[in-house]
Amino acid sequence: MKWLLLLTGVTVALCAIPKAPLQRDVLVEEHEDGGLLLSAISASTTLLTGHIGRRVASDDEEVIFDINTAYDEESGGYRISIHWDGPADRVFEDCFNFGSLQWYGGPEQKQQYWPIQNSNLQKYSIISKEEDNSAVSERYWLNSAGQYFYVQPEAPLFIDYHNVEDNHICFIAEVAAPYSSKRTHNSLKYDIWFFENAKVAHQHAVDTYLGKPTGLPDYRMIQYPVFSTWARYSRGIDRDSLWAFANEIKDTGFPNAQFEIDDLWEICYGSLTVDERKLPDFKGLIQEIKSLGFRVTIWVHPFINKNCEPWFSDALEKGYLVLNEEGNPESTWWNNNGSLPGYIDFTNPDAAEWYTSRIQDLIDTYDIDSLKFDAGESSWSPQIPVQNGDIDLHPGHVVESYVRAVAKFGPMIEIRAGMRTQDLPVFVRMVDKDTLWDFNNGLATLVTTLLQMNLNGYTLVLPDMIGGNGYNESPSKELLVRWLQANVFMPTLQYSFVPWDHDEEAVEICRKYTHLHAEYADEIVAAMEASIQKGTPVNPPIWWLDPTDQDALAVWDEFLLGERVLAAPVLQQGAVSRDVYLPRGSWRDGVTGELHQGPLWLRDYPAPLDTLPYFTLED
Repeated sequence: MKWLLLLTGVTVALCAIPKAPLQRDVLVEEHEDGGLLLSAISASTTLLTGHIGRRVASDDEEVIFDINTAYDEESGGYRISIHWDGPADRVFEDCFNFGSLQWYGGPEQKQQYWPIQNSNLQKYSIISKEEDNSAVSERYWLNSAGQYFYVQPEAPLFIDYHNVEDNHICFIAEVAAPYSSKRTHNSLKYDIWFFENAKVAHQHAVDTYLGKPTGLPDYRMIQYPVFSTWARYSRGIDRDSLWAFANEIKDTGFPNAQFEIDDLWEICYGSLTVDERKLPDFKGLIQEIKSLGFRVTIWVHPFINKNCEPWFSDALEKGYLVLNEEGNPESTWWNNNGSLPGYIDFTNPDAAEWYTSRIQDLIDTYDIDSLKFDAGESSWSPQIPVQNGDIDLHPGHVVESYVRAVAKFGPMIEIRAGMRTQDLPVFVRMVDKDTLWDFNNGLATLVTTLLQMNLNGYTLVLPDMIGGNGYNESPSKELLVRWLQANVFMPTLQYSFVPWDHDEEAVEICRKYTHLHAEYADEIVAAMEASIQKGTPVNPPIWWLDPTDQDALAVWDEFLLGERVLAAPVLQQGAVSRDVYLPRGSWRDGVTGELHQGPLWLRDYPAPLDTLPYFTLED
């Protein structure tokens, strides 16, 4: 029998597992429903329980099971490492009880609940994908007791909340789509760490697994808003509309970081060739917009539509497109336009160089300042994709390769996909939000997505456009104002819908909060520098200041800027007040100047439309 229990050098056959802890506080015994029951115990208190190996037969001699424990003196953490390995047709499924704790982390979601034990995911692949806005997807989960899980990237990982077992989080490794069917074995390897609280645990996860940014994004993007054509004009841009929009912005006196030309400027998708029929003398237009005080950026993507010739055929002949296991390059994206796209294979260094050199030619030809790199999720590949490199890192390898290839274009760029790329010194944009108030990808998810991204190590967050994407309708005055207020203490602002489409009150309120954001630019930079040096979130949850505070651990609609500013935006339609929780410390009210001593609930804090509740921590 090859199924053995290994605890720091102690080897025990499964059939001989004792009914008492083998090493320190870890107890492993046979589960009455098959598999194993794992318990982590301290001073007679059960910290964590798991039903592991749920789908492995105890007499399966082709499956290897290793478990070991260690105490790390430097960090003060205690680790349990678990590793299943076997033939490709085996399925490994380990489930752990959520208990009554608060849980954080996991993938970016369209319905981004926080804490995540309020979510429901059913056998959900942990890759960067378009489904449910899961562009940023890391294999990291943290709870309020100071425990965290990190699953190694080689596992063909699925996650389940509440379905396999009620009130459980389950880690499932299965060689099934979207993972390569060419894998020769299956493996599930993960570490569980125990620390005194969630803050200490997260800092250890950053240092050990997640990483931290290596530099700052562009300062002007931090200080002043980006103005994009997308939500306002969609694909209906031409020379006249771009020039009119730029002049509108200038005439209102709003400051700007840059003017972003979004979809549709190409003659066909993937050509990287300007459509001179709708944008004649494009270089001249860019110079005219720059003369108004703007920098100019442009939207690009990693696709070539099949009817976009000769570029599609050129890429296909050179082997520069991702193929599926049947050798087909045809995939799908939101701009098919009756065609089928190919996804450039950034795991092929020659393809990456071909793409980036064409981007550089575009920049040089038209004097473009920088770029918005859209998409990049692995799900846009033809399924099931074949990539270069370690097959156990597919399909996510193309995501990492894409964003690393384009990051060289500097600190003004933005990307939206991420897997193991927390180190890049560029803005990572939230996937488009809808023009709604609720948790169905509306304003309610703006703060929760910010927190999710920060705790996955993506601390340089670019919120999507103020007011949402407008696919359903344009934002009301109230929604636009509340959305801006929620953005103020986030790293940057991005307008497309504009306040002067409403009334003078909207303009004045938005001008006020645009300037307030600019006043805090240096505070934002200081938080980013701390993230670079120490890996701390730029926008932490409020429990960061007191990770033992049970009220703070459950708050989802407030956040911090660094460790000194607390924002509590109004996220409910029609609300003119809200409850605000202040963790321990002396808090100066940014609206009234009053001093509050936390921990404290401020019930029914007045917040009419022109008011953003925020507080600064006194020394």
